[in-house]
Amino acid sequence: MTLDPVHVDGIARLAGRVGEGVDEDDHAEAAETVWADFLDPLYRDGDAVLEPLGEQRREKVPIDAVALRDAPFPTQHGLDSGTINPTTFKNGLVLDVSQAAMAAVPSDLDLHRARTIVMTAHSNDDTYRIGQEDWTMQDEGYVRERALHAPSVDRYEQNVVHALALYLAESEHARQQAEIVDDLLILDGPLYPTGLLKWGERDTELADLLVEDERPRDVVENYIRLVETFVDRDVPLVGFIKNSTAKAITRVVREKTNAPWANDNAFFQRVLARRDGSGDLRTDALTATGWFRSRVGTDRVMAADGDALDIERRLDPEAYEVTFFVLYDPRDDLCYRVEAPYAFTKDDDTREALRLQILHDVAGEQGPPLAVAKADELAHIDRQANEQLRRRIERELGSDRHLEYNDKRWGVDVEELV
Repeated sequence: MTLDPVHVDGIARLAGRVGEGVDEDDHAEAAETVWADFLDPLYRDGDAVLEPLGEQRREKVPIDAVALRDAPFPTQHGLDSGTINPTTFKNGLVLDVSQAAMAAVPSDLDLHRARTIVMTAHSNDDTYRIGQEDWTMQDEGYVRERALHAPSVDRYEQNVVHALALYLAESEHARQQAEIVDDLLILDGPLYPTGLLKWGERDTELADLLVEDERPRDVVENYIRLVETFVDRDVPLVGFIKNSTAKAITRVVREKTNAPWANDNAFFQRVLARRDGSGDLRTDALTATGWFRSRVGTDRVMAADGDALDIERRLDPEAYEVTFFVLYDPRDDLCYRVEAPYAFTKDDDTREALRLQILHDVAGEQGPPLAVAKADELAHIDRQANEQLRRRIERELGSDRHLEYNDKRWGVDVEELV
């Protein structure tokens, strides 16, 4: 049964009570104050954890004009990985499977066929072993695959298998295909494996695992080596983050002044949105910040004075630091965060070319750059394929999935799974 109108009215009244005292204009004024007074640089405990690269600025770019400009980088490659999501089986195994794919603009069908596939398995059974963990090749050499035994944990099994499968597949595929990229690589997501690096901020068990176990450290090392490869080849790479929920900047600002936003993207949205005299959103131009150099939150791991999990860095440590700018598209009321290593953005011309390329792409696509969208389509495992994979895995394991009521409630066909 759906909600009756009387229930909708009642809930709306409750929202009105919750919203009392929340003033949108006050939030906008607070954002302007923080932008003007706190970010050049942003200090924490006497250290600059965020600072502009060059002049701190905001820019509006007419959408039609930037979409029609020539792209600074003649070709672009995008890379993404998708998973079936963690699945628990009645024999105690928790599995996730990820496939990574790279797309090219203009298209390259041979490249699009290539995949890196990783299955990560967790078991608390001390006798459990994976038969072979080495990389193997399939599909006439286009598919490289591996099964990985995840480190044993008492909690967070799903988090562990998901992060390891996702980031290992992505980083391995990026390194394997690096030589194909001539002009620019755009990762669909952050520059470094944030989902793994956040373990250091969470439960002690995960934090210890990140520092002490070679499997997550090997994945992080892959991203460090990826940066080195692209710096050596003088080919830039960036990370395009579509759904950033990072709160690191907001948390530091909140120690100093009022910061009423849910996360950093919400702050930048306040700073970048343009409204006319009547308060309506203006949609004729993209807006963007300049570049910032970040040593806050998980970014501090790769800061010049960060420990990088004690992984060897072969370049000047500054080269690995995370730099970023934020782009706002008023057509969808969405913010995107774009990251790149300082090795590239320390150069004024490269920094501006990367920024213009992303503005050009988003203006023309009204969303992520085409290379990213194509990689996302290649790597995505849709619901039908997801179910097919899970049924095949059940047969191979000789064990059914462990189902809960929500699996039935939200559409899993239990009869098909028996």
